[in-house]
Amino acid sequence: MRFDWRRLIWRGTGHLLGPLVRLWLRRRVTQGKESAARLGERFGRAGRLRPPGALIWAHGASVGEAQALLPLLQHLHALRPDLTLLLTTGTVTSAALVEQRTGTGSGILHQFVPVDLPGAVDGFLDHWRPDLVLWSESDFWPGILSELRRRSIPALLVNARLSERSCARWQGAPDTARWLIDSFAAIYAQTAGDAERLRRLGAQQVIEAGNLKQAAPPLPADQQAVAEWGQRLGSRPRWLAASTHDGEEAQIVAAHRLLKTRFPDLLTLIAPRHPERGTDLCQALAAPDLRIALRSRGDVPAAETDLYIVNTLGELGLWYRLSSIVMMGGSLVPVGGHNPLEPARLGCAVLFGPQMFNFAEAAASLLAAGGALPVRDAETLASAVTELLQQPDRRHAIAMAAKDYADGDSAILETLSAAILERLPA
Repeated sequence: MRFDWRRLIWRGTGHLLGPLVRLWLRRRVTQGKESAARLGERFGRAGRLRPPGALIWAHGASVGEAQALLPLLQHLHALRPDLTLLLTTGTVTSAALVEQRTGTGSGILHQFVPVDLPGAVDGFLDHWRPDLVLWSESDFWPGILSELRRRSIPALLVNARLSERSCARWQGAPDTARWLIDSFAAIYAQTAGDAERLRRLGAQQVIEAGNLKQAAPPLPADQQAVAEWGQRLGSRPRWLAASTHDGEEAQIVAAHRLLKTRFPDLLTLIAPRHPERGTDLCQALAAPDLRIALRSRGDVPAAETDLYIVNTLGELGLWYRLSSIVMMGGSLVPVGGHNPLEPARLGCAVLFGPQMFNFAEAAASLLAAGGALPVRDAETLASAVTELLQQPDRRHAIAMAAKDYADGDSAILETLSAAILERLPA
């Protein structure tokens, strides 16, 4: 094997940084961003035994990536129930989501991904000994990837996406980009644009396979809860701002105030991307003219409630079903937006701001299909919500166009499953 000086630098730097990373992780425990009971997994100490037989390791950084991977892993389990499917993520919210969606008999195990330090990576790989690795989107960890290459463990990059902004940054370090990309035996890109940008960075084996998020089933919800909340909210006009970030909620409240002049009994629901922000958000948004209720506190919105902060994990499917108008968060601030296909798949009319660069092609396709409306700020957001509340026929037409596009083509599950099983070593 050719001498890999980048791997040598990573291992040396990793040993030096180890104490600082340990302090950082323990601080994150105190902030609720890491699981104290499972912190060993971040250092490569497995939380369970490795089952016998072939094992596929799939990694998705956070909630969105895990949601996209789960239908693929469930399909693989249906085709090959003898396989062990290990899914790693890096956040406590994604871990809770995976545990909600899987269980005994699913064939899917969850662990936290090890930090990219030599000891943690070695411990993880020594224990789990994966036969094939599925890496998701563009969460490149140089230590893990170089170690997979050294151990001759085949890896595939699935549901790969690369924004123009990220591509431009990587082009500033072309040798490193090529070194990382060469870790993958094949790359399955979401779109033609993603495939072209990956080839621009030197990728050779790139296949435009489609977006796994379009093959995902609708987000689940407890049907009894849907019925109960539907009765509770009745015909009250309402809209949902989903997966919001710091700096967006103030604009949403400004839009709410504008809307209240036309819809005095309006209820605005806010689902922060990070549920732990709920209590702080209540305090930050408090004002004499606003009545705020918090879901995690057990509050139920009364007739005079203005804002309902729905900050419990795994309930977006419920709130999408109760809200015919959804504004996607992360798009009014430079975060890059969140998956607009989730509300679209549940028949919602979708709005988003100009910062949708993480979902640029999905956003453009929804707009072209007439399945979404663009907004820029509080004023245009209030104007769009007003239009949709006042014109139910137009709202329904936009929602149906969005749903038609989001339902997409589930053939990607068959395509990727066949490619994965073909690459699985005998």
